[in-house]
Amino acid sequence: MPNLVSARLRLAVIGAGLASAPHFQSLDDLADQAEVVWVYGRSAERLAAVRVPAGARKTTRLEDILEDAGVQAVLVLTPANTHLDIVQRAAHAGKHVLVEKPLEIDLNRANALVEACEENGVTLAVMLQHRLREAALGMRAVLDAGQLGQLVSAAASVRWWRPQSYYDEPGRGTLARDGGGVLITQAIHTLDLLLSFTGLPERVTGLASTSPVHRMECEDTAAALLHYAGGAVAVVQATTAAYPGFPERIELNGTHGSATLEAGELRVMLSDGQTMTRGARQASGGGANPMQFDHAAHRAVLQDFIAAVQSGSAPAVTGRSALGVQQVIEAIMESSKTGSTISLHPAALIPVM
Repeated sequence: MPNLVSARLRLAVIGAGLASAPHFQSLDDLADQAEVVWVYGRSAERLAAVRVPAGARKTTRLEDILEDAGVQAVLVLTPANTHLDIVQRAAHAGKHVLVEKPLEIDLNRANALVEACEENGVTLAVMLQHRLREAALGMRAVLDAGQLGQLVSAAASVRWWRPQSYYDEPGRGTLARDGGGVLITQAIHTLDLLLSFTGLPERVTGLASTSPVHRMECEDTAAALLHYAGGAVAVVQATTAAYPGFPERIELNGTHGSATLEAGELRVMLSDGQTMTRGARQASGGGANPMQFDHAAHRAVLQDFIAAVQSGSAPAVTGRSALGVQQVIEAIMESSKTGSTISLHPAALIPVM
């Protein structure tokens, strides 16, 4: 059974690598709402170099966290191929879970992870923080109000840059550890946000390749065409071989107007003459430094997760909603491999929002 929740959520952080920095910053900001009890790392040396929130104990034994009845929730920041085992064990121990993207390295493992949390009655949220940016929430409000009308077409562009040194880290950009390249590691945020606006397509046609820029196992360049019920189409472009890196962009075109979301700024132009803007331009780690971004969106997801656990309500980014982007990514890669358009069977379509 999941733990009863105290006034200040007691949680443990599992993983203390590169991606932990914005999470620790966010937890510092939310110290009045959450107490970090443990921080787990694979090695004592790595843990010694990490500044953890005040009062947190460091451990290299996952059991210390799982066996601590006072730990109500865990934040899982380990490599993608470890998520299923860790989350299954945490859910069985009654811990609520916030996991970094992607859920897992493939859709089958991601499904098993979601089911483990559902079967054990614990909350599962996913760090797909672009959904809670101010401009994204503005786009959501425009769509919910029907201001764009019926979707005609859409586009998502992620033209980022990573030097070869980024991929020289053991396991990075491999199927075994990461589950893939640019789609599942970098473009997943923008693609997930696009799908949260448009819903899932019926069919996917895709191409993926590794450019001469990088020596790596998986793709650093991909493109796809998403076919929607009702005739709308969306184009997706993703790469980490576009020097020096450019802001990600989403465009929606409807029967009543268009909207563009770029680098945290929303611009809407309606056919009746109305225009609106929301948000402000911000970096998102699209260049050589993957950690060059503001942690406000991470903080928003963490705060939402804390509130969801406290109230028993669903978080803004549920585990089941995060399955949608992995379904589309797998379809793009399968289409590239087979040269065929991949149909997403209606019974398997997973609602994103």
